Amino acid sequence: MNEHTIREALDAHWRASADGDLDAEHDIYEDDAICDYPQSNERIHGRFNLQQLRGHHPDKPSGFEVRRMQGAGNLWITEYTIAYEGRTAYTVSIMKFHDGKVVHETQYFSEAFEAPAWRSQWVKRIA
Repeated sequence: MNEHTIREALDAHWRASADGDLDAEHDIYEDDAICDYPQSNERIHGRFNLQQLRGHHPDKPSGFEVRRMQGAGNLWITEYTIAYEGRTAYTVSIMKFHDGKVVHETQYFSEAFEAPAWRSQWVKRIA
């Protein structure tokens, strides 16, 4: 599968995620895909379980924005934000493809934090 086709599949996946379309969101995954959440030491086996987990989330996201997507070959990384209960989670998704479907994904989640004053002389604030 070429990179253009993977990019189109990713665009459709993230658009469906933002729209809350669980079926379209999970079309990108192989039936036996694995999704890891390293921060909570969890592994989700299979597209069905991943879709069920996301579909039963008690706090549905109220906003979703892809900030950057980059990849080559079968490895793609997406940086995005998810708004939950008035807070923003900065998220990184690392997806490995095989035959056009995601076979492994790792997701990292982080909340925003205030920049410490001690390093202000070396940095520029960004939006």
